Amino acid sequence: MEGLAWPENDFADWIGFTETASEVLTSSLVERFLAVVPGQSQEPELPLGLHWCLAPIAEPAEGLGPDGHPRVGLHLPPIPLPRRMWAGGRLVFHDGLRIGDEVRRVSSVESITRKTGRTGQLVFVTVQHEIHTGRGLAIDEFQDLVYREPPDRERQKPAEAATTPAAGEARQRIVTDPVLLFRYSAITFNGHRIHYDHPYATQVEDYPGLVVHGPLMATLLANLARRELGSLSRFSFRGQSPLICGETLELHAAPGENGLALEARSGTDGRIVMTAEAA
Repeated sequence: MEGLAWPENDFADWIGFTETASEVLTSSLVERFLAVVPGQSQEPELPLGLHWCLAPIAEPAEGLGPDGHPRVGLHLPPIPLPRRMWAGGRLVFHDGLRIGDEVRRVSSVESITRKTGRTGQLVFVTVQHEIHTGRGLAIDEFQDLVYREPPDRERQKPAEAATTPAAGEARQRIVTDPVLLFRYSAITFNGHRIHYDHPYATQVEDYPGLVVHGPLMATLLANLARRELGSLSRFSFRGQSPLICGETLELHAAPGENGLALEARSGTDGRIVMTAEAA
C-alpha cells in the first residue's frame, strides 16, 4: 500500500501474541453497570456485556497514545495508521457470568488484513478473547479492530440515511448525552478521546461531535435479543456509521434468516449505525 510503512514480515510475529487478565465480578460492578446502561435488569440473569467492563488494560499515562488508547506495540501490533476503532465482533455464549466469579480473559491476535476502503487505507486486526470462569469457558469472542488513515474531508463522505425499512418496530429508544458517554467510558476504563473530548473528536478526528461507543450499542442490542428470544447462544454485530452524541438511538428487531435480525438506527435521520444477528 502506497505511503504505508509495512514490514516485510506483515507483522507475522504478532499472530498468536497472547495476554491474560482476570478480575472478580462483584455486586458493586453490576450495580454500576445497571446504573449506567439504559433499560437493563439483573433478573433473572446478569446482563450481557458485563465482560467488557472486566480486567481492562490499565496502562499508565506514559503508555497512552495521543488518542487516549494504550499505544500500539504494547498490546496490539504497531500498525502505522493513527485511528483505531472497534468495527464489530462475534460472540458465542456457553455459560452465564455470576457475581463472585473470577473471570479470566485470554486474548490472542488471530489475523491482520490490509484493505482499501472509501476513506482510504484500512487494516483489520482480529483478536480472539476466551472468557473463562471456574466452571469453564463462558464466552468465546472474536473482536474486529480497524486502523484508519487521518481524516480527509475531500475523501470522507457522510453516511447516507437508510432507505430500507427498519427491522421491525423500535423496541427501545435511548437519548444519548455526554453524561452517558462519560459514565460508560468510566465503567469500561475506555480512554478513547472521541467519546468525551469534544475538541479532539471534532477538530482532530473530524467527527460532528462526540461518538457513542460501539460496545455500548452492541450491549443494548445483545440484551434486547435475549429478551426477544428468551435465551442467547450467539451474537454478532458490525458498526455501519458513527452515532453522534445527542442523537436518539433506536433499537429494532425482527425475525431473520438465521435467528433474529437487529439494527441500531439514528432517530434523527433513520440511518443504520449498527447491524446485528442473534440466535
